[in-house]
Amino acid sequence: MAFDDLKDKITPRNASRETSPNRGTSLPQDEAISSDRKPLREWQDEKGIDREGQIKLKRIVHMRYQHPDLGEISTFLRDFGMSVAKKTDTKRWFKGYGKDPYVYYAQKGEKKFLGGTFEVETYAELEKASKVPGATQIEELTEAPGGGYMVTLTDPEGFPINIIHGQTLEEEGPLPEILQTNYEVQKPRVAKFQRFKPGPAAVHKLGHYGLCVQDFPSQLHWYTQTFNFAPTDFLYVNPDSISRLDVAVFLHLDLGPGYTDHHTFFMSTNPTSHVHHCSFEVHDFDSQNLGHEWLAQKGYKSVWGVGRHVLGSQIFDYWWDTTGNMVEHYADGDLVNEETPVGWGAAGDESLAVWGPEVPKWFLD
Repeated sequence: MAFDDLKDKITPRNASRETSPNRGTSLPQDEAISSDRKPLREWQDEKGIDREGQIKLKRIVHMRYQHPDLGEISTFLRDFGMSVAKKTDTKRWFKGYGKDPYVYYAQKGEKKFLGGTFEVETYAELEKASKVPGATQIEELTEAPGGGYMVTLTDPEGFPINIIHGQTLEEEGPLPEILQTNYEVQKPRVAKFQRFKPGPAAVHKLGHYGLCVQDFPSQLHWYTQTFNFAPTDFLYVNPDSISRLDVAVFLHLDLGPGYTDHHTFFMSTNPTSHVHHCSFEVHDFDSQNLGHEWLAQKGYKSVWGVGRHVLGSQIFDYWWDTTGNMVEHYADGDLVNEETPVGWGAAGDESLAVWGPEVPKWFLD
């Protein structure tokens, strides 16, 4: 072979290489989760968790906050995608388009976190919650839309968590249209044109909330022993040391074979105890981006987003409300069940998002 022919087949060391295009893959959970993992039931047995003694939470239903200006927060929550279900001079209940009579409760007063609220299946389960040390008496929610009965527990660092039973649910909807997407070789949308109306990203339901805690091991023990919270993913520091330390956890509701969101509750280690954020589901990527633009045009302060998380896979955008609480929209999250192994990964910015704006350095402060 002549040298001139051969050199065309040789790539010089300093020649530029083709950049691989990006791609997305919906991986089975056994491939998506890192090799550092173990079965959920094995983890629970190692921790001595009495699953029969747990308070069995069915789902998360609403958040509770105290705000100094109900008018301001009402305007923000409407722009965020909720509507007023009921109001009095000192209280507000806000709903989405899901089956819950409300997804957010606000009362007048100095800024205060009043806890996330979870539904239990039976009144007996509510009574079990009322017997936890420090729990309130069972209260009938006579003013609230949908009624029901509620108990408030307090965790070791003083955060409230509310347990509810007996609400009358509403008919879901109207549901937004599931739009067809045309891809390069699959084009099911024929003679139909995508059109969108500007406005808030309508909230469907509450998805999760998160806390920053000082004593991470004690808090994790309390939540996973007291309730059927189960870890989906842990984040750790000191990966190359025998002193590797778990510093954050994404917890789902253990419903056995039934599927549930990747996380309903989140905790991370922090020098100060405080609520981090709460998160509400919206319909899809387009509605989320339109809602993001709507909030920006109204002059609200963005925290982070729009982007896509790694753990949980959700598309996210975070905002400051008018009282200084962080709230999130999300869409397209993962589902897990008892067959999903517990995973571990290194903490760091790269563990938070696969695409989106750079994460604020103080995001988990």
